Amino acid sequence: MTEWIFSVIDALGAVGVGLLIFLDNVVPPIPSEAILPLAGYRASQGAFSAVALWVGATVGAVAGAYLLYGLGRWLGYDRLYDLAGKRWFVLTNRRDLERGRALFDRHGGAFVLGSRCVPLLRSVVSIPAGVAAMPLGRFTVLTAAGSAVWNALLIGLGWALAENWGVVESALGPVSAAVACAVALLLGVLVFRKVRNTSSA
Repeated sequence: MTEWIFSVIDALGAVGVGLLIFLDNVVPPIPSEAILPLAGYRASQGAFSAVALWVGATVGAVAGAYLLYGLGRWLGYDRLYDLAGKRWFVLTNRRDLERGRALFDRHGGAFVLGSRCVPLLRSVVSIPAGVAAMPLGRFTVLTAAGSAVWNALLIGLGWALAENWGVVESALGPVSAAVACAVALLLGVLVFRKVRNTSSA
């Protein structure tokens, strides 16, 4: 994985980092935990400005979040509630949707801000924010702030550990595999719950 990430960063610089982080928000198995330390490492070698890479990563994170936020706004609560009642719709059921809406109404801002530093959640949280019609300005500020902090930490980590890059590189494969397994496990749990609830109905 590291070779193709390096190739994108080396070819496109900050724009490449932004594109990769955009994909990280839309396709969770491509984690920022692998991308940004690599970018920080390249910056430590003088190939790129760390600030430019950080800005590119943050813009990419916000752009990816906008895409999923827009999906949530397009779905809307009523349409999602109808879908949740269908047997084939495994992502949620109506009871969980109602609970989630009540919880998001109370703590939505904290969820959006804090989830930007949590794998998987940083992608998923944009959808309920859209469903709940969180004001776009507030969503943008919270997403940009949380993403900026997370991106700075990971780029700084890659920079700081440049002399021990072999250790970092050896850890990136397991991190990516763990994220992919977590996605598969989550989908499996959702399918199991939907089947169980349908059978007991």
